[in-house]
Amino acid sequence: MDYLAHNIAINLGRIRKAKGMSLDVVAEQTGVSKSMLATIEDLTQAPSKDAYLVDVANLAPTKDVPGEYRVWTCFPIADNHIVEIYRIDIEPGGTYWSGGHGERTKEYLFVLAGALSIELAGGKSYDVAAGQSFRFSCEEAHTYRNLGDAMLKFTTFFVVHFVALPPLRGG
Repeated sequence: MDYLAHNIAINLGRIRKAKGMSLDVVAEQTGVSKSMLATIEDLTQAPSKDAYLVDVANLAPTKDVPGEYRVWTCFPIADNHIVEIYRIDIEPGGTYWSGGHGERTKEYLFVLAGALSIELAGGKSYDVAAGQSFRFSCEEAHTYRNLGDAMLKFTTFFVVHFVALPPLRGG
């Protein structure tokens, strides 16, 4: 890696972390995709561990709006460039709006407690209860709502689906 690219990668990660910003926030503010930002930062990180325990109780929230919601990044896209895992809690009556997560990205969510109402692009809504799972294409903005009277807790996975390219033919 050349000197300039190396310095950009180091500075991008340092500045983002110093400001307490997630890759989501930086991507929204810069217009650069999360996967590209993760790739740039990953160039300077040590190899990942084979096993890693995450306890949400010991994590600082990635996003925290009192009386509305809290989001924790359990495993960032920078870990493997394929999947990103979040834990989200939404207060009764609370709403959390999410931007799209990039082309060919699917979201898989698992409701742990409470009841989730999710509104996708085009206004189509789905209700997902505790113990249920839901999958959808998350290329466009979507909204999570807690219409119940108890805390809504769910885990969500964003998976980038790569398109297999045909092998190159020799000439």
